[in-house]
Amino acid sequence: MPVTTTAPTDDFVAQADSYRRELLAHCYRMLGSLQDAEDLVQETYLKAWRSYAGFEGRSSLRTWLYKIATTTCLTALEGRKRRPLPSGLGAPADEVPREKVVESGEVPWLQPIPDGMIADQATDPASIVGLRESTRLAFIAALQHLPARQRAVLILRDVLKWRAAEVADALHISTAAVNSVLQRARAQLADAAPSEDDRPQPLTAEQEQLLERYVAAFEAKDVDAIVGLFTAEAVWEMPPFELWVRGGELIAQLTARQCPAGPDGLRLRPTRANGQLAYGVYSRCDDDVFRPFQLHVLELDDERVRHVVCFFDVDFARFGLPESVSS
Repeated sequence: MPVTTTAPTDDFVAQADSYRRELLAHCYRMLGSLQDAEDLVQETYLKAWRSYAGFEGRSSLRTWLYKIATTTCLTALEGRKRRPLPSGLGAPADEVPREKVVESGEVPWLQPIPDGMIADQATDPASIVGLRESTRLAFIAALQHLPARQRAVLILRDVLKWRAAEVADALHISTAAVNSVLQRARAQLADAAPSEDDRPQPLTAEQEQLLERYVAAFEAKDVDAIVGLFTAEAVWEMPPFELWVRGGELIAQLTARQCPAGPDGLRLRPTRANGQLAYGVYSRCDDDVFRPFQLHVLELDDERVRHVVCFFDVDFARFGLPESVSS
């Protein structure tokens, strides 16, 4: 009677699939684009599947996959423009124009990523904290300003905690070169790299109340209430528009002048993106059904909002949000 054996490719699929979410987070850090990251994860798995028969096990399967993913990302980044946020391109606006602001279609903007795509309920709490630290928007935006190789070295050393020798082997450079590249990358990202102070903390009672006021103010389009939500140096930016503003007064003015919805014209529903609190914002349509409009990704201070990135053209279903909300 013939003996049934497991094909090497079947063995690869069984072992490798558990790393898909963390590889997506890795490619997203490198590229700043969810769609591109998904494509490159698929390419990584295809390359690994094709060459799995020659995998000698000198490193773990996880490390081997990360090596393939990193080199795949570096190849993809050749000749590509970086993906910034508006605040990374110039100074804030001194005033909000009364005429409709125009999108910038020439910039490949940074995109948000749903928490649920890079961590699930089976992920241990410590890993979830690490994922949230290393995918927050400020860090991802800062990474995009680094040359591709510096970006890769910093992620492998400081996020994934690889040894310098492992990074050197993955990128085919010397250990001395790794240390030199890392020093330059750290200097450029000194203000944006994850730190102990950035670790996600449970919301305080004051912050819970702040979020309730945030929802109420935007749903009512209450300009005075909106002013009081933000710190004096709060930033509001909304790719694909290059215009961005600082301070509660200008944020409220921007909402009053540029948001087409009137009072009771919006509905907000909570979600999470980039390890941060977020709201899917729905706008009332002619049939009185509220449909996807924007995604607000928030950073909170102790008792105020300090930063909102407002994204358009977001697939709400990926963020666990409904296709529509009834009035």
